[in-house]
Amino acid sequence: MKKIILLLAIGFASVTFAQEEAQKFSPPAGKALVGDTYGAKISVKSEKKAESASKLDKKLKKSKKIANTTLKGKVTSVCPKKGCWLTVEDENKQTFFVKMKDYAFFVPVALEGKNVVLEGVAEKKMLSVDEAKHYAEDAKKPQAEIDAITEPQEQNRFTAAGIKVVN
Repeated sequence: MKKIILLLAIGFASVTFAQEEAQKFSPPAGKALVGDTYGAKISVKSEKKAESASKLDKKLKKSKKIANTTLKGKVTSVCPKKGCWLTVEDENKQTFFVKMKDYAFFVPVALEGKNVVLEGVAEKKMLSVDEAKHYAEDAKKPQAEIDAITEPQEQNRFTAAGIKVVN
């Protein structure tokens, strides 16, 4: 009887551990409804002063880094593995790559196609070949496209402290 209880306990612990590990490698659940916030709260004042990616890009030509700024746009893609990065596009098709500050929060894949306001730091960054390939693999790009990445790339990057879904 003791052996059966021991085996059941080990089996239960293994299943629980496997479920926890699987959750670490999948985006959080959620429908990304208007008003939902991920990370730090976004104030109404910040929402109103949010800028398009095009305006931030112009500012980044003068200064390589802009702290405490807000960005608005439409989410065009979300990391399908964890929800740990996303891309945001404005009405002029200008894009920003977004990572979460200190890897402190993730977003659901349902955020794709939604309008958002993000608060954080914008900067121009050189992306190494390895890092660019990593993101392409995460995005499940075709192998030919991944193999074509052979040089570092300059990228508009936004490190978000908070993200809010808006209309």
